[in-house]
Amino acid sequence: MNPSSHPANIAELIVAAMGAGQKITDILHEYVPADAASAYALQREILRLRDTSVGGWKVGAKSPTGPINGALLPDDGIFASGSQVECVDYPSPILELEIAFRLGREFAPREEAYSDEEVLSSIATMGATIEVVSSRFAAWPKIEPLLALGDLLNHGALIIGEFIPYDASFPFVEPALSFTYGDEDIVPGDGANPAGDPRRLLPWLVNHHTQNGLNVTPEMVITTGSYTGMYKTSGPGLAVGQIRGLPAVSVELI
Repeated sequence: MNPSSHPANIAELIVAAMGAGQKITDILHEYVPADAASAYALQREILRLRDTSVGGWKVGAKSPTGPINGALLPDDGIFASGSQVECVDYPSPILELEIAFRLGREFAPREEAYSDEEVLSSIATMGATIEVVSSRFAAWPKIEPLLALGDLLNHGALIIGEFIPYDASFPFVEPALSFTYGDEDIVPGDGANPAGDPRRLLPWLVNHHTQNGLNVTPEMVITTGSYTGMYKTSGPGLAVGQIRGLPAVSVELI
């Protein structure tokens, strides 16, 4: 896809690439968001143009004390475990095994920030997820970080397993797990989340979302970063993830 031939802004180009299962090959300087606020505004515009609602968030950090960022999850890109997704819809798909949460109350915008205690005490359920990562840019990962942030942090689809009641004693930092694609074990050593305990990401998410005038609802799925790195698939296959203590999650790429 050559954006220079399309009289459109970058949000329109990204949504067109999503619909066509194609990559944007030319990146003009004006496509790159000026700052993080502009990148998050781009995310909201992408969902508006897709005519879909917010189904949840993906949040993460590169270290246990590092800065947090995230991306809106389009509701029309969230699928139940056991679903089939087409590779043509998500070019060069990458798979990640994650843990997600749902909160048991609604958080509405307010002047005062929500405390860690308010957010963490509201965790209601948790489950395993598989994220299908698929950037809309052919040059990824060699693109400007703010452009990747605006492109939903390269999010393609989210497959959600069965959710169970929250257990605060669960070993969130380094749970026992397995992740296979076809007959291949795709866990690179011990599974661990680079953010450390992923629950630390939740207060940031609640405050970020509400400070943008939006409600965090109990229906939203908040997935919290990969325990298995990024596995680049080389063709169709069945992915099965099992995090001990949580129901298994699977997706078939066809």
